[in-house]
Amino acid sequence: MQPAPVSPVSPSRGWYARHGKRVLDLVLGCAALAALSPLLALLALMVRIRLGSPVLFRQERPGLGGRRFTNLKFRSMSDARGPDGQLLPDAQRLDRFGSFLRAASLDELPQLLNVVRGDMSLVGPRPLLTRYLELYTPTQARRHEVRPGITGWAQINGRASLPWPARIELDLWYVDHRSVALDLRIVVQTIRMVFSGHGLYKGETGGWHPPA
Repeated sequence: MQPAPVSPVSPSRGWYARHGKRVLDLVLGCAALAALSPLLALLALMVRIRLGSPVLFRQERPGLGGRRFTNLKFRSMSDARGPDGQLLPDAQRLDRFGSFLRAASLDELPQLLNVVRGDMSLVGPRPLLTRYLELYTPTQARRHEVRPGITGWAQINGRASLPWPARIELDLWYVDHRSVALDLRIVVQTIRMVFSGHGLYKGETGGWHPPA
């Protein structure tokens, strides 16, 4: 299968799409970093003690216009190795602390730095693995017309339980309907979900897989 063309950045959709969304990301992103700095420092220390270094897990992901950036997360697995020196399976390297970080979505907090740097937005389609790029149809590739988000419309409407086509459809709906009211609604609903103990994500692919 030939790689689907990565969709260009969407044309102007008004002041919010051109400027306001980035302003909102900077204001809320910087405020969140300041307010959560004690928690971030504590989590970094706990990750270092429980799981080792580096504290941050870095991985390349496609962003706005398909351009790649380094996605930041707290690491949630150790580097435990077997007698042969090879890394143990993921399930054996993910302890209760790492599972807690994922379940509570706390491992995602360093992505606030991605938001402030302009790699991501607070709200948008989740940045997926780069290997999925070649599996998109031209329509599905439109999810890259906006910056990827820490949370998104798909995450508050089914989260990781959604199959690939349904999740992509929700991403595309967001691309076509994004607004300040919708973004604030998604942020508020995300906070409610996290504090209710639901979390938002289940691993890198969230339990679903792109079409073959």
